[in-house]
Amino acid sequence: MKKFTRKQKTHWMAKTAIMSAIAIVLMYLEVPLPFVPPFLTLDFSEVPILIAAFSLGPVSAIAMELIKNLAHLILKGPVAFGLGQLANFLIGCAFVVPAAIVYRRHKSKKTALAGMAVGVLSMTLFASLANYFVLLPFYARVMEFPVEAIVGMANEAGNKLVTDLRTLVVFAFAPFNLVKGVVVSIIVMIVYKKVS
Repeated sequence: MKKFTRKQKTHWMAKTAIMSAIAIVLMYLEVPLPFVPPFLTLDFSEVPILIAAFSLGPVSAIAMELIKNLAHLILKGPVAFGLGQLANFLIGCAFVVPAAIVYRRHKSKKTALAGMAVGVLSMTLFASLANYFVLLPFYARVMEFPVEAIVGMANEAGNKLVTDLRTLVVFAFAPFNLVKGVVVSIIVMIVYKKVS
């Protein structure tokens, strides 16, 4: 790993802080989607984080995900005893870190697209497995809010394909993460060169 000068470290920290602040603001711009439970909302906080991941690297992206979620925890309070913020951190990292790693091998538009595709797939797979095996069962146990109630929320949102935990993950959570990843990726492709 190459050594950074004090000036380079200062620039890295300043850029990470600025992009984190933008991510925090964008986290509050939430758009509901029609096929998922109402607590799953599309926000655009991953846009500045992905841009920073491409320009500053995966360590910056992880730091920004952490800063964003700690700020959300402090400003909004813990979501499900902090499980919401933890899930957002882990799933966000599953998106931006693989994208940054692929892009850093050879910085080009083609590898940026490949990186974002890998990131979207990684996020969707990780989020699906994490929700199925850990997050939703833990949430149901800790919050005493049965998975059946979340299934009912998805049905009320118009998603009649959801009947149990497995179909909730397959037909609500996975499509949600795919849509979020694709929307964020499109925005990043449009603005990256101008911002960078």
